[in-house]
This record gives sequence, C-alpha cells and structure tokens, in this order.
Amino acid sequence: MKITALKPYLVDSGSAKHWLFVKVETDEGLHGWGEAYTQLDRDRQLEVQIQELARYVEGRNPLNIKHFVFMAYNDFAGKRGSLELFCAISAIEQALWDIAGKAAGQPVYNLLGGAFREKIRVYANGWGGGGTVEQAAEAAAATVAKGFTGLKFDPFPGPWRAWIDKSEETAAVERIAAVRESVGPEVEILVEVHRRLAPMHAIRVAKLLEPYRPFWYEEPVSAQDLDSLAEVRRNIGLPVVTGEELYTKNDFRPVFEKRAADILNPDVCNCGGILELREIAAMAEAYHVAVAPHGYNSTAVGLAAMLHGVAAMPNFLIGEYFVNFEEMSNLYNRTPIVAVDSYVALPTAPGLGVDMDEEALAAHSYRQRPMRKLRMPGEE
Repeated sequence: MKITALKPYLVDSGSAKHWLFVKVETDEGLHGWGEAYTQLDRDRQLEVQIQELARYVEGRNPLNIKHFVFMAYNDFAGKRGSLELFCAISAIEQALWDIAGKAAGQPVYNLLGGAFREKIRVYANGWGGGGTVEQAAEAAAATVAKGFTGLKFDPFPGPWRAWIDKSEETAAVERIAAVRESVGPEVEILVEVHRRLAPMHAIRVAKLLEPYRPFWYEEPVSAQDLDSLAEVRRNIGLPVVTGEELYTKNDFRPVFEKRAADILNPDVCNCGGILELREIAAMAEAYHVAVAPHGYNSTAVGLAAMLHGVAAMPNFLIGEYFVNFEEMSNLYNRTPIVAVDSYVALPTAPGLGVDMDEEALAAHSYRQRPMRKLRMPGEE
C-alpha cells in the first residue's frame, strides 16, 4: 500500500478560528483523516506546511508512521521546530493512524495497547465565561445543566500581559466566586491564565482563589520560564498545569526535571500526533505527573485523535471539549462524537472512527477574518 495524495481542507468553524483537516489517500482505496491545531492569522501558513510535507509521504507506506515523523523533523525541518511544523506533522500522523486502523480492521487505540477505560471524561470550554459576572454565572449554570461536571475559562479581563492591576485581580476573583456560587460545590472549575502573569502576581492570585477550590491553575506563567513556573508551584496550594505552548517530548523534558507542573496539557493536534502524545504521557507517568490534553480543535477529528491517544493512558486525567464547536463539527462529521454527562464513549469503528463530508468541507472554506486590533497599554 502506498500513499497517493494529501488533501488539506481549511474550513470555517463558525467561531474566531478555522479548522485545518487533511485527507491522506492510498492506492488501495483506504484513506485517513487528521487535524492540525490552528491559530488565527497563522492558518494559511499551516496549510502551506502540510502541502510542502506531501512529498515526504507520497509514494510511501502509510504504516511507517514513526519513520514519517522522524524524517519530517530531521530531514524536512533540519531539526528546526515551529508551531506550523508540529501542527502539520500532527495532522498527517493522525491520518496515517486512521489508515493503519482501517487496514487492521481495528480502532486505533487497539493498536496502541488497547483500552484502559471505556469512556473518556471531558470538561467544557467555549461555554461563555466572558461578558458580565452575572452572564458568566448564568452560562455556567446552563452548561452544567447539559451534564458537564467541569468548566474551564479565563476569568482575567484585558490583554495577556505579565502585570495586572488591583482591579483586574479583583475582577478575576469575583468572576470565579460567582461561577462557584452558580454551579455549587461539586462541579469542577478549571482556571485558565494563558501565560499572562509574572510569578508574584500568579502566587498572590492563586492564594485568593484557593477558597473557591479550583480544579487547577493553568499556565499562570509561560513555560518558556520554567524556573518561575516552578517557583509558583512551590508556593501555592493549587495544581499547576502547563503544556499548551510546548510540543514534542523534547520540550516537555525540562518540565519534569524542574518539577514545574502537576498536570500536562499537550495537544494531539500540535505536539506531533497520537504517538507523541503517548510518549509524553509515558515520560510524565514516571514523574507522577497527570496528563489532561488541551483540545482547542474540532469535536470531530481532533477530538477523535485525543480519545484514541488517551484510551490506554494510565495517567490520563480529563480532556478538553469545546461545546461551541459541536454544531459545525457535526456538520462536517457524519459520525458525530457526543458528550453525555461529561463523558465521551470510545469509538469502536476501525481507524479513528470519523467519516468526514468532503462536500460540506468544500462548501465552508476559509474566510478572511477582520484583523485583530493591536491595543496600546491602557487602551480600551
């Protein structure tokens, strides 16, 4: 069996970003689907990266997955990594696993050691944590009413920066307090910080949040400064998460060495793919670190790849599920993946278990978004 073509599809997600899918075709009629993580204003570059990588797989055996990943990084990229490179590798790698599963007549997780669990716990994101404090509380209650037992959101107002003033700090705490009161004591609140704080602010805010029992404190400090992140972890009582801005296992290794986090959140659509996600998790297991994959991707291919990656992962904790992506994801995927009471059942079909509608993808192609405003400090 040989790969004959790669077809990228950059499509409208109905939100502030696009989704980038790739279809890998073979000369035996089997095909596979993968998804790359995307970021607004960089999605066209991601699409080009996939197109450039096509010649590294065309004419080759799709089952030689590890060889493709190794050569893409070492030969194609000359060991120079980037967001665009690892997103493109991740998408193609997932598609190759999809083909492998279909060729074997097995879901992908059965090729990776089988299932450790029959269903995967997920938390809700994209549910509407912005707006006024009252609106956030109402949206939280509505999301819990749909069955979700965990909610993640960024409570901080204003742009992402290291220094926040007293009013911004107070606003974040008030928002968390309102959501906690709205959803009650049993629902988990996952606090997203988006790498915006300096260590002293991160420590002070964490102590103010502790009475509201957040499930975790995600990326209070950039992983590019692991010493500061470790300092925060040593001085607070909340579990610290990092990994959104890290990619392969080489990037994650210093996190373990510096004991900078309790939980990792690599993204299967940008860390290098399903096998790389598993290898990162295996390293984490040896250091008593849990894994809770990031998932700002569709609830179609990206979510499916995550499900297969964590199915047999002993140190898996919880996965991310964007509720505002459901409608458009289901438009593109003929076999929708549904979250019921904050869990998603493992797919049982061969491969990843998704069946994408190419006509729908083609009908909702890329559309230019308005340029984001570059604000000056203090500017509304």
